[in-house]
Amino acid sequence: MTHQPDRSTHTVEKIGGTSMSRSRELRDTIFIGDRENGAIYGRIFVVSAYGGITDLLLEHKKSGTPGVYGLFNNADNDQGWSDALTKVAEAMCERHAEVLDDAGDREAADQFVRERIAGARSCLIDLQRLCSYGHFRLDQHMMTIRELLSGLGEAHSAFVTVLMLQRAGVNARFVDLSGWRDEETYKLDDRIAKAFEGVDLTSELPIVTGYAQCEEGLMRAFDRGYSEVTFSRIAVITGAAEAIIHKEFHLSSADPKVVGLDAVQKIGRTNYDVADQLSNMGMEAIHPKAAKHLRQAGIPLRVTNAFEPHDPGTLIDDEKAEEPRVEIVTGLGVYALELFEQDMVGVKGYDSAVLDVLTRHKVRIVSKTSNANTITHYLDAPLKSVRRVERDLEKLYPSASLSARNLAVVSVIGRSLAGLGVLSRGLAALEGAGIEPVGLQKTTRDVDVQFIVPRDRMNDTIKALHESLVAAKGGDSKPSAALVA
Repeated sequence: MTHQPDRSTHTVEKIGGTSMSRSRELRDTIFIGDRENGAIYGRIFVVSAYGGITDLLLEHKKSGTPGVYGLFNNADNDQGWSDALTKVAEAMCERHAEVLDDAGDREAADQFVRERIAGARSCLIDLQRLCSYGHFRLDQHMMTIRELLSGLGEAHSAFVTVLMLQRAGVNARFVDLSGWRDEETYKLDDRIAKAFEGVDLTSELPIVTGYAQCEEGLMRAFDRGYSEVTFSRIAVITGAAEAIIHKEFHLSSADPKVVGLDAVQKIGRTNYDVADQLSNMGMEAIHPKAAKHLRQAGIPLRVTNAFEPHDPGTLIDDEKAEEPRVEIVTGLGVYALELFEQDMVGVKGYDSAVLDVLTRHKVRIVSKTSNANTITHYLDAPLKSVRRVERDLEKLYPSASLSARNLAVVSVIGRSLAGLGVLSRGLAALEGAGIEPVGLQKTTRDVDVQFIVPRDRMNDTIKALHESLVAAKGGDSKPSAALVA
């Protein structure tokens, strides 16, 4: 069993890929900083791959440019994927050369990369050869390949971080959850429990891979959000006092590039309800499934700026607000897909049929409205995906009228908005800014109010609402940067 401090003391902390690329700075802030002796320990760090590495392994997260995975999936007998894998190895070596000062450490990291890349290459070559026979289908193995490739990035960053910290005198320990060459498979919780057997949190600093190989298949369920799920399960299984996510910015009331750095206010405390609303708006403080694990276990989450180690950041827990308050104003560009069907009145089944089509095309719904003969879904998806949905619905309902409009959802969010008059004050603010909303949404739970506006007026809307509903109230403090998508 893992030897660990009391629940009241140890933390599980996650570092994202962009922050990991600044590992030298992290060493001097959150890993060591001004801590001495035992104060360094009592923490578990879950790390992502260095910035850009997962893009090279899978596909570019924003542009969709294929990496090794995409090239292999469409390769037939082409070897472009192999060249791409070589570029991954070169990029990995470049990253750790920037982090490691000692020549011996760099050689150890080079060797680690060579072994992992060579193993992955052999696996892909063997699979490609096997699937040249008609009895074997490549598409049946692609999710396994996606998991294999993804795990390379986090294993590399965790291994290098351990070398860096050991060179600095820290008793760091590499905890590899990637299942590399494992002969057995485990459920996620069992893999974590087994990996932490014998780990002494009072005298060791575990550096853990954000990817974990398991029977459930993290990529299948969460795709590139898997590292936060791993992080949350480690916190639950080890009984952490607190879970911490280190970002490059503070969680703040709006994007300073939109409302101005002097206007934004750092959020000192909020709850998981607000975190869920942020996720829905494409601004994840934490993956919703990971938040659910922490929430159910009663573990608070803290979001901090990794490079301002003495700032307490934002505490997220399950507590209700002491008083109603607008905390965040944020926006997201969407397509409003409207289905009008005169025959819909009093007939069941239209809504579920539309949802089936949206699910089949993997289109994310941000919000929806309906009346007697119209259903409108506000979709966070590329236009080409929306068009595919339209075509399917036209076949399903040939007499219906379908349209897609380029709009934006601007959401006013807080733990409690009761009694603040957000709707009326927000409309007054928009009228003052010369903005006419296309639609409005307010739920009975009083945690968010959504203003639907033309896409080209999204930033103007955020600025007007923030000035009216947040800036006039005062806040916790001025952050150096805000949460951005």
